[in-house]
Order: sequence, then C-alpha cells, then structure tokens
Amino acid sequence: MDAATLTYDTLRFGEFEEFPETAEPVWILGRHFSALTEKDEILSDVSSRLWFTYRKNFQPIGGTGPTSDTGWGCMLRCGQMILAEALVCRHLGRDWRWHRGQRQREEYVSILSAFIDKKDCYYSIHQIAQMGVGEGKSIGQWYGPNTVAQVLKKLSIFDSWSRLAVHVAMDNTVVIEEINRVPHRPVSERLCMPWLDYAGAACSEPEPDPQRGLNGCLEGACAMAVEEMVLWKPLVLLIPLRLGLSDINEAYMETLKQCFMLPQALGVIGGKPNSAHYFIGFVGEELIYLDPHTTQVAVEPSHDGQVPDDTYHCQHPPCRMNIRELDPSIAVGFFCQTEEDFDDWCMRIRKMSCSREALPMFELVDSQPSHYASADVLNLTPDFSDSDRLERFFDSEDEEFEILSL
Repeated sequence: MDAATLTYDTLRFGEFEEFPETAEPVWILGRHFSALTEKDEILSDVSSRLWFTYRKNFQPIGGTGPTSDTGWGCMLRCGQMILAEALVCRHLGRDWRWHRGQRQREEYVSILSAFIDKKDCYYSIHQIAQMGVGEGKSIGQWYGPNTVAQVLKKLSIFDSWSRLAVHVAMDNTVVIEEINRVPHRPVSERLCMPWLDYAGAACSEPEPDPQRGLNGCLEGACAMAVEEMVLWKPLVLLIPLRLGLSDINEAYMETLKQCFMLPQALGVIGGKPNSAHYFIGFVGEELIYLDPHTTQVAVEPSHDGQVPDDTYHCQHPPCRMNIRELDPSIAVGFFCQTEEDFDDWCMRIRKMSCSREALPMFELVDSQPSHYASADVLNLTPDFSDSDRLERFFDSEDEEFEILSL
C-alpha cells in the first residue's frame, strides 16, 4: 500500500486537476449537476461529504497497537465515509451543506465525533480494527469491501442515537423479507421494524429515567415518543459484489453508473490496484471519488465539544478515474430513511433490471431462496454464528484484493 500514499501526500492544492468543462451530466449521490453552469455547486456538494483519511499520532489501537493507519487503513476509512454519508442523510438530510469556518449544528458534531480516532467512539479506526479481529483480520491487516461492510453492521448495533438497520446482502441477492416487516417471521428476523413484535411489552415497562435518553431499556423503545415507534428503522443497505475476475466486466458499467443516479445512493467502496477509494458519482466514463491516501494528524475535540473539522472535508476538486480501472470487488450502498424510500428503491431496481442496455449487478427477490440457510443468514446480532459460511463467496475476493494492494 505504500505506493497509494503518493496520491495526496506528494501533491499541492494547485496540482489537482480541475473539474472538466463538459456537457456530460454529472451525478453525485443521486443529484444531477451541469459541469458548465454548476461547478461551484458540484464542489460544494463534494466538500460537504465527510472525508476520512489516514491519520497518525492517535491512541494505540488495543492499547499497544499501531498509532497510525498509513499503509493499511484505506478500506477502513472508505467504510467510515460511506457510513458517515448515511448518518448525514439520517440526521441532516442529503441537501445539507458544510460551510468552512461556521459553527456547526449539534447533529453534525455528534456525527463527526462518532468517527474521531479514539477507542470509545462508535465508528473510530480503533473500533473497526478491533471488531475486524472477529472477522479473521488482525489489527493492521488490509480489509476487503465485504469485511468492512460486516464490521460496520456489527458496530451500528451499539449506536442507539442513530438507530440504523444495517443490512449486508450476501450472494449478490437482496431479499426483501429480510428487510421489511414479515408478520410470520420471528422477532430476530425483522430488521427495520423489530419493535412491532414487542410493542405491548414495551408499554408495560416502567417509566424510563429521563436522564438515560435513548440509551434506556429496549434500546430506546420505551423512551421514544409513540409516533417514533411505528413502522421503520432507517436502512443502510450494503451489497458486496464481484463484477468480474481481474477486471470489471463492461456489461456492468452502465448499471454501476445508474446506481449513483438513484436518490437512495450512498456510493461505492472499492478501488483499483494499490488503493481503495470512496466513489460518490460519475461524469461520462469517469468515476468521481474521495481518496483516503493522505496522512493527517489525529484531531482532538476542543474544550467546548466542537471538532476542528477542516481536515474532514475535501476542499479541492475531486479525484476521477476511468471506470475501466475499477477493481471488480466492490460494495455498493443505499440509504432508505422511510419504508416509502425502500419501496421506491425496489421499484427503481426492478426497472433497471428490465433494461436491455445493462446487466444487473445483483438480484432483488421477495423471499429467501430455498437453498439459503434460514436461521443465521441475517446476522442481526453482534456475533456471527458461522463466519466461515458468511465469507464463503468473498474469501477469494479479499485475497485477490489484498494481493493487488501490496
């Protein structure tokens, strides 16, 4: 991975390539722009995404481990970026914009604080690296897209403020009944609306302590207002995919580009030989991405709780690469704030699948195929009961991606 650190560390701001003057439409996370008339809006949108890079001089991971993730943490940082985008959509909205030097909203500070390089932050490099040990990855070892998706799913369970339902769709298949409410299935297999099964039990609980907030009993079910208890937990859907052997299959390229056009788009984590990137859009045949390969000093929150955040936003023109350079091992992400968003996403995916112009990257089905294992395929608890089975499809992916990253 050493070569990858050259991407930003050896460059100065003025050396970054300006955004192209082209009539081709620009798509960034479900938003359409014109490069001819909306260049400022494009750069504002890009700079508003949270940008996580290598850091140094943070607390040793695990107490005695590394104090920097330079050379090995690029995919972990990309995982942070795609999840941070989901949290921004969840708490601030997709159209929220960051403005340099302004005092930020409380929700924004809470989101950013969850990713600070400290052992007790929900989604810190420390938490991701240590949770990865359960996935067979030693601290300091490079991750593949599937591994980081599984780790983020585990960590999200403890984030009672955001109350996300993170689902990792395996075997190139999204099963609707694993996500949506299915009355005949047990409680543990209802991902986005689990509390509907124990709403009666929640009502019989004693009054929650107001000091406990949303971290009270039943993961906040008792503390929530009645109108907040119904129907849906915001969904983060991560789909690990392999779109070819050593190179991306051209038949998938148009479908991949269409994913950035969906209003539910969270982007793609993946990369190319020597580097992992967070892809947020495209223009023509080029993918637009945020690159984690620069090493910055770890940041400490200020005395008033604000986080010095200039280094968490990319303030130069975004990087671009030809889509044909993309390594075929990726994970694509989507965010559905409401059940209506999810229904709309399903409709759009089915429409895309019927297109003759592009090959579908994954399958969307109503119910679990009969050849699937029924009990632990959902992985809704912090510990996987059969990690070997979960990795059966992506073992070769991780190995190949790690070889490419040497």
